[in-house]
Amino acid sequence: MAADRRIVIENCSIATVDAHDTEHSSGHVVIAGNRIESVGAGRAPEGLANVARRIDATGHLVTPGLVNTHHHYYQWITRGLATDHNLFDWLVALYPTWARIDEDMVRAAARGSLAMMARGGVTTAMDHHYVFPRGSGDLSGAIIGAARDMGVRFTLARGSMDRSEKDGGLPPDFAVETLEGALAATEETVRRHHDTSFDAMTQVAVAPCSPFSVSTELLREGAELARRLGVRLHTHGSETVEEEQFCKELFGMGPTDYFESTGWLGEDVWMAHCVHMNDSDIAAFARTKTGVAHCPSSNARLAAGIARVPDMLAAGVPVGLGVDGTASNESGELHTELRNALLINRLGAHREAALNARQALRLGTYGGAQVLGRSAEIGSLEPGKLADLVLWKLDTLAHASIADPVTALVFGAAAPVTASFVDGRQIVEDNRLLTADEDAIARATRQEAQRLARIAGH
Repeated sequence: MAADRRIVIENCSIATVDAHDTEHSSGHVVIAGNRIESVGAGRAPEGLANVARRIDATGHLVTPGLVNTHHHYYQWITRGLATDHNLFDWLVALYPTWARIDEDMVRAAARGSLAMMARGGVTTAMDHHYVFPRGSGDLSGAIIGAARDMGVRFTLARGSMDRSEKDGGLPPDFAVETLEGALAATEETVRRHHDTSFDAMTQVAVAPCSPFSVSTELLREGAELARRLGVRLHTHGSETVEEEQFCKELFGMGPTDYFESTGWLGEDVWMAHCVHMNDSDIAAFARTKTGVAHCPSSNARLAAGIARVPDMLAAGVPVGLGVDGTASNESGELHTELRNALLINRLGAHREAALNARQALRLGTYGGAQVLGRSAEIGSLEPGKLADLVLWKLDTLAHASIADPVTALVFGAAAPVTASFVDGRQIVEDNRLLTADEDAIARATRQEAQRLARIAGH
């Protein structure tokens, strides 16, 4: 779309998620090219030139697009396995299967993961991919290509593992890379794919997997590599009690202190889970502005515990939401995490005061943008920001009797997506993808899941 072509959306409720939580009970959004031109109450300004399309959004809530901050796409083809395991047992059960993935499997799984998120309102996605079996093909290229084809804004967290069973880690020996190989491949992925522009559709982060699957050298040199290249850093942290015990036995300190000792706290870092954090851990994250990807459904699925999200937010820690891999969150959706984040956190110490509907929406939008380092470009509806936004239909049986639209979205059933825009381009209409054939994706993921099961001997 030429920069001066406009889309006008009117007669909708709007939650901007700006710094003041500005909302309009009946308002408008004007998109010009790939930017938001104006947001406000009432109808759009008269006399706008070059209006390509007008959308009467009566009965809808418009929000920023959802931002997913943690995922593992390859797990789409191993859903429904090891359903009664904790994290470490689950990993031991599944690593031997995951170590047999190849490029075709990863491409199909990425398309399945992305399709499920996109049709549910995700406009910016990420994938933490850390399994690179020898001879498996260009896995990073397959994932990035799938996101590009889907039309979703994307961050690839190029993961790695070099601590296998023989070194006291969890992955099997044939599932890991060498230290040198992992660093070289990560640097090559950044140089080939990372886009630094304001409206970048693809970015890359450096992402060794976890303290129990990577060496101290890989963590330390990975951090140095990321900062030399000017990209963000991502890993798993403080997910389970067992991880804390592992770190204390191996390194003589808890996960947060260990991460700090290897250069892994900072405003360019975000970590997944962070369930088992004490007051000093939270203070360290707040002091360094280290971000957190909160994955409530996965944490519950693996019985990891309840992250102290209210305490993190009160301390000033940036927090976003994550689906996590679909082998530990089979739904593969982020919009359901708005509700689950609120409900699960109310089971913790803060009870009914833990989170409210607007805080949950902020976690899934602006909070995620902060964590990915893109809050200047996305995460709220403000003039000059990128046109990534969602129209949620709230006038059907599922939501029509709930007066407040944000409450309806967060507390109610999963709301249908009438339209989703990324970079000013519509990618979803009436809950169906415009950029891909969902039925074909479903067939391909089933075939690749069956092929992987045969290869892995299931």
